[in-house]
Amino acid sequence: FWHSQLERYNIECSLSIPVDRQRSTTNQQRSGLASIAEIIFDNELCTSFLNYASSHHLTLFQLGLSVFYVFLFKLTHGETDLCIGSINANRYRNELQNLIGMFVSTLPYRVELDLHWSFDELVQHVREKCLSILEHSHYPLQHILGDNRLNQSNISFLETMFDFVNVSKDVEYLCLSGANLERISLEQSLEMSKFDFSLTFEYNPSSDNKRLLCRCVCSKNQLFQK
Repeated sequence: FWHSQLERYNIECSLSIPVDRQRSTTNQQRSGLASIAEIIFDNELCTSFLNYASSHHLTLFQLGLSVFYVFLFKLTHGETDLCIGSINANRYRNELQNLIGMFVSTLPYRVELDLHWSFDELVQHVREKCLSILEHSHYPLQHILGDNRLNQSNISFLETMFDFVNVSKDVEYLCLSGANLERISLEQSLEMSKFDFSLTFEYNPSSDNKRLLCRCVCSKNQLFQK
């Protein structure tokens, strides 16, 4: 499955996104400094987003990923073969569903856009892509790379990431065998960029004014000023 997903894709060639990393055989470093843009969806746009996902039988992840592909298409001035990385919960076995621990894995999501597609056609293609990847998500990234004789240091899709975070009000308070746990907010610094470019949607149904937001983080440059 994974061989067919990456077949004929130049996996070592990065997307032409204007970031500050100078890729060459002698320089594979970025500054690490980040540029950040955060967009808070107003109630009308948030409702439209949720209604579109519901009426087209999409998860919020699938719709957000489709939007990201369109954004990358525009950002790269028309590249149609797009491969990015995304996080998978990796709890494919029943005994892992309620087990405390970190099981997430990073997987490649490749889409070959057809310039004649409507947005409705794109999202259905992305939906089918996500479902097929989910069926094979148990296969570790290191095996995917090893099968293609690659390592993480030269993989372009690991530098462009997508994620969709659902904030659940059910985890504000937990009781585990008599131990009461309360969720607290921690300061998170976004001043350092882990990737060339990443986009994260965050959906919080219990929030009044920040139900849905989109956060872009990239290696520090003038991208968000254009």
